[in-house]
Amino acid sequence: MPNRLAHSKSLYLRKHANNPINWWFWGEEALATAKAENKPIFLSIGYSSCHWCTVMEGEAFSDRAIADYINENFLPIKVDREERPDLDSLYMQTLQMMTGQGGWPLNVFLSPEDLVPFYGGTYFPAEPRYNRPGFLQVLQTLRRFYDEDKEKLQQVKDTILTTLNTSKNLSQDAFDLSEEVLRRGAMVATQIIGEKEFGRPSFPMMPYSLLVLHSSPLEIKAAAQEARSVAIQRGDDLALGGICDHVAGGFHRYTVDAAWTVPHFEKMLYDNGQILGFLVDLWSTGENEPAYDRAIAGIVDWLKREMTAPEGYFYAAQDADNFVRPTDAEPKEGAFYVWRYNDIKPLLTDLEFKGLRESFVLSLEGNFEGKNVLKRSVKGKFAKKLENALSKLFKVRYGESRETLKTVTPAQNSEEAKTLNWKGRIPPVTDTKAIVAWNGLTISGLAKAYTVFQKPTYWQLAAQAATFILQNQWKNGRLHRLNYQGTVSIPAQSEDYAFFIKALLDLQQASLISPDSQTNWLEAAQKVQQEFDEWLWNEEMGGYDNTAKDSSDDLLIRERSYIDSAIPSANGIAIANLLRLSLLTDNLEYRDRAERGLKAFSRVMEESPQACPSLFLALHWYRNATVVRTTVERLPALMSQFFPVAVYQIAKSLPPGAIGIVCRGTSCLEPAQSEARLLDQMQPLDAPAPPMTV
Repeated sequence: MPNRLAHSKSLYLRKHANNPINWWFWGEEALATAKAENKPIFLSIGYSSCHWCTVMEGEAFSDRAIADYINENFLPIKVDREERPDLDSLYMQTLQMMTGQGGWPLNVFLSPEDLVPFYGGTYFPAEPRYNRPGFLQVLQTLRRFYDEDKEKLQQVKDTILTTLNTSKNLSQDAFDLSEEVLRRGAMVATQIIGEKEFGRPSFPMMPYSLLVLHSSPLEIKAAAQEARSVAIQRGDDLALGGICDHVAGGFHRYTVDAAWTVPHFEKMLYDNGQILGFLVDLWSTGENEPAYDRAIAGIVDWLKREMTAPEGYFYAAQDADNFVRPTDAEPKEGAFYVWRYNDIKPLLTDLEFKGLRESFVLSLEGNFEGKNVLKRSVKGKFAKKLENALSKLFKVRYGESRETLKTVTPAQNSEEAKTLNWKGRIPPVTDTKAIVAWNGLTISGLAKAYTVFQKPTYWQLAAQAATFILQNQWKNGRLHRLNYQGTVSIPAQSEDYAFFIKALLDLQQASLISPDSQTNWLEAAQKVQQEFDEWLWNEEMGGYDNTAKDSSDDLLIRERSYIDSAIPSANGIAIANLLRLSLLTDNLEYRDRAERGLKAFSRVMEESPQACPSLFLALHWYRNATVVRTTVERLPALMSQFFPVAVYQIAKSLPPGAIGIVCRGTSCLEPAQSEARLLDQMQPLDAPAPPMTV
């Protein structure tokens, strides 16, 4: 008999609906019940496309003996981290305190009276293996500990609570916001991205990669060359590696190896939006590598074909696993994407197969469980025979040619995956909810791509997604985070506000060269910013809290997100937004708030530069932002070049002979009389002066 989760809108929660565990939703009723019955809370957090979450659901959470013990001795609560990133962030932080590492599924045990955790872990096997005890043994040990060792229990909780409060209450002593601080942050990011740790997984780490690329003009010659080289290497890793779906476009979550070969196969919207923007930036620096162009176009094709709802927003994710046959009990990791050597050869002509072998890593033994993940071995533009070969693989996968397949109906759950009439392979399940924050990241990437490549499709996809959010995501006068096929849910959190405001500002810039912009994107950004300031700005300490003032009663503490992870920190993006708004509106109140935000986190930037690349990107805006006023005719060429901290405006009039005016802060430079002079004035203020010649 299904449990409570059968009624959830969340795909992740519904995947646990047939567990014998009596799962509860996080909320007042569950928390009160745990307290009344003196049951420790077993809080389990994950997301729909998480492979090990799926494994644990099929093993420990489906085991009757484990379920019976949990139901009798704990109050079990399931949370979708994509619905509640505030809860996920808070308890992930506590897990890292307890174990030194994190990940999903995130499983923590809380005292019911105060919600402070006393134990945690990630994947627990049903039976002892991988040098881990079986989950039932863990549960029995923890219940005894909770009942019999109250003194030790309180010590553990006190330590966690003290550490949480210390991390929340950052020093109010403002550190320097100098050029040297910015360069030190960029240098640390360069070291992090440049590291090759063999035996370790490889992650896109886009906030770090962006900082390296955006700050490279600020470095002295040798450091600038190193930063640019590291940024290009990251572009190559992405565009050539197995993390890229070379057959059908889009990027997987990460690779399990240091050589960027075998991915964890889920595709997340937030990764693809950020990678899109990074590769566009890299291209705009003059690094016109055809592999980047192909990867950019591939992301957009994947978005159009598989990730865009009829209403115009973007779906959240696709699973790592898929069923090979409708009769399979469990899905297989990566089966949709990999290829047997002997299955490929009969599909292609001799020339096509030869081209595939020359351009990709391809072998009889394979590189993933006897099959091949396609990884490019050379850069450059593909020959026609190679594109023909990849098109044939596309047709095998989807059952239809690339030219005729415009949209793919998503499998929204395992039952649909098994029963719908697929022409090709059975696809992974797609999580079709809209997440405002992730849509914002993707809209930004598309808007940036439009300014560089000026392809109408890029603009259309971005504008329609933003329009959907503006028209549908407000409920009771407040922005909401999620949309489940028309049902709006969960008040927006800081990342939703910050990333969507950035998207609106990126659209405003792109609209300067778009022939069909009907929306005042800047006005929309200001309205959303006003709501953001009203409900999430922390007046006491500066910066933005993760959750609104009126929706934080169920949290141990209200966090202010400043640490970057797979997505940028909300405060880093929010502060940069404020600085852009100040430039575009001439309203210095935005700049004042941005400065206060930077000072609020200046100690983190000084002492832990490895944690917060997005704050350094905001500092780059603070120190080096420029406003460029020029004619509409000059904008397309100008905006396609790499000036990451410039905003553009159409000049109503210019002095005689001038082609543009560059302004910094509250002062403007001499009107530029030539293209060369204009470009020179747009260089960052903190860029080192050229060496003197004698």
